[in-house]
Amino acid sequence: MYKLATEKLPELLQCWSQGATVYVPQKVGEVTLFRPFKGQGDLALGEGNTLEPPKDLFFPRTEKLYDYWASGKEARLEPVELHPDRAVLVGVRSCDARSFLLLDQVFLTRGYVDEFYKKRRENTAVVALACTQAAPTCFCTSFGIDPGRAEGVDVQMWPVPGGYLLEALTPRGEEMLKQASGLLAPAEGEKIPAPAQPSLQVELEGLVEKLQKMFDHPYWGELSRKCLGCAICTYLCPTCHCFDIDCETIETSGYRFRCWDTCLFAHYTLMAGGRNPRPTRKERLRNRLLHKLQYFVERYGQFACVGCGRCLELCPVNVDITKVIRDVKEVSL
Repeated sequence: MYKLATEKLPELLQCWSQGATVYVPQKVGEVTLFRPFKGQGDLALGEGNTLEPPKDLFFPRTEKLYDYWASGKEARLEPVELHPDRAVLVGVRSCDARSFLLLDQVFLTRGYVDEFYKKRRENTAVVALACTQAAPTCFCTSFGIDPGRAEGVDVQMWPVPGGYLLEALTPRGEEMLKQASGLLAPAEGEKIPAPAQPSLQVELEGLVEKLQKMFDHPYWGELSRKCLGCAICTYLCPTCHCFDIDCETIETSGYRFRCWDTCLFAHYTLMAGGRNPRPTRKERLRNRLLHKLQYFVERYGQFACVGCGRCLELCPVNVDITKVIRDVKEVSL
């Protein structure tokens, strides 16, 4: 384990920028976002979670899949050859680190490998930053997440007085610390700080089994009455991964692309003949919550929520997933 002095953090990021793009939380106006480090900027590693999760580094908002040309009876396709640059993602919290592992399940398992996602994932090193103080909306520990030590990352960082402790967790992480060895000192006598202890907790035992009996329960109609269908919860969620595929054509050529979408929008399930299996906000909100708390568990064995609290903090009408969990436990069948 090593220690980095606070004032050497920009030098560390500059070091890791050799041959890679470093993304780090920075102040952008009034919010904190992951942005490329360019040797300057208002770094914000110690200010809780970012407004948006960093999932778009692996699963971009919009990406081209292939180009096409058509003339008469002739047609030609040209797939996009993706060669992503190396990237280093610094300051990821344990909740977002868990979300990467959940997205891996979606894009890399069950007989299907998304090459676009895979290449970006393989070309990105992840450096986690431990949480030592929880926000009122955090509830990651309810899902077995340790705020003080992230899963599936290359390097773990802990904030300590005067700097940061760093520990390599993978061979790639060892190479990164070796690359920055001139900036690091042995962490002699330093203690890893205690992890954050979120005060917000939910009880998950028996939840899936209860939800399996509630598909037609009137609770979903009551809950949906205040939902605006704005979908801010899905766009800020680190594990939501709905997307649409569309084309842009000009005369005889064009391209096919995919872009983020959301199950909370009516057009997401609208069929060509006009049929919509989720015609109202009740069905759409129910689907989002059941996907997080039932369907994903049935398919992958894990909840598709990481307790980051973004949806609790930013939903304009306070559709609170923790309250939904508590309500479901109490509702009569």
